[in-house]
Amino acid sequence: MERLQKIIAQSGITSRRKAEELITQGKVRVNGKIVKELGIKVNGNDIIEVEGATINRDISKVYYVLNKPRGVITSVSDDKGRKTVLDFIDTDKRIYPIGRLDYDTTGLVILTNDGDFANLLMHPSYHIPKTYIAKIEGLLNKEDIIRLKNGITIDNRQVNIIDFKIKDKNKEKQTSLIEITINEGRNHIVKKIFEKIKHPVIRLSRIKIAFLDIGNLKSGEYRELSIKEVKKFYSLK
Repeated sequence: MERLQKIIAQSGITSRRKAEELITQGKVRVNGKIVKELGIKVNGNDIIEVEGATINRDISKVYYVLNKPRGVITSVSDDKGRKTVLDFIDTDKRIYPIGRLDYDTTGLVILTNDGDFANLLMHPSYHIPKTYIAKIEGLLNKEDIIRLKNGITIDNRQVNIIDFKIKDKNKEKQTSLIEITINEGRNHIVKKIFEKIKHPVIRLSRIKIAFLDIGNLKSGEYRELSIKEVKKFYSLK
């Protein structure tokens, strides 16, 4: 017997967090009956339907890393007809991206049909570090550096900045290139950090999640994660 939301996530339909939302919204049936309780447990003989579709509980797991281009939506679909990250990956599996990158942000995105794996990377309690390269307006002064070292408060919550480095600065154009590592995934969080110290982001790219870096993947290219890499992520738990 296992929790319903875990079984849904393992089926590859969505993450565990989203599965919990679907349950509480009354969009899940077990043996024909709507279930809204998150604590309910099911067994291998129970028939589970999510939004009218019976889930396949015998599905192989796949894991991909993509170098997301600019102007691409980190979603499974877009009502405006824009390209999504799924357009770049050739697979017959029902995969989805873990977390989000803004439309104009490039870099590393992981996609999978493994709900437990997605939960590991997204859940704030696991503190998975993510590293970005940000091109910002202006040059950082001593006060800016001190504020970044001490942590920036965004929406009444402090962001834990694990590390940051000034990679380059252009005095003529008055711009800087900053590498910054944080361990949370709030929307637009990197942009908000630099807005707070009055150095708006011009360009942003995610280059690393935990130990996994973008490597030599060009924009729009992807590859499968190795079994070793997947196990290494699970070991972070």
